[in-house]
Amino acid sequence: MRTLVFLALAGATLAGCADTERIEVAQRAQGALVGMPKGALLSCAGVPERQANADGTEYYTYVARPNYASAGPTTSIGVAGGSGGGGVGLGFGLGVPLFGGGGGGRGCEATFVLRGGVVQQVNYGPGADLAACAPIVNTCMAR
Repeated sequence: MRTLVFLALAGATLAGCADTERIEVAQRAQGALVGMPKGALLSCAGVPERQANADGTEYYTYVARPNYASAGPTTSIGVAGGSGGGGVGLGFGLGVPLFGGGGGGRGCEATFVLRGGVVQQVNYGPGADLAACAPIVNTCMAR
């Protein structure tokens, strides 16, 4: 039992470290990507989900949606047999992610504001999960 508790705590700690690194990448991107030409942005971030133009300013919005796939109800059927007989079982459970994978989050919308074909600002939507913003800017930060 102690081993199981230790493994759960170790996994949670590692997941927390990974989130901290992703948050730092997203925060650094807000300054590091200013001055990037539009062509370089499109090359590293890809085609935006939405874009708009107003008064000579371009807005490119990229979206990272939350992942809800790994939490929720599950059902299973099991068949067992042995030397003295057999049996069939039916189970129902509710999955709760323990190690930071899936299960939700708020996601992220990152909007790049460009003037004169150059990034002027990188803004994350209100309530954005900065760890979820990192995949949007990761490739551009690697340049």
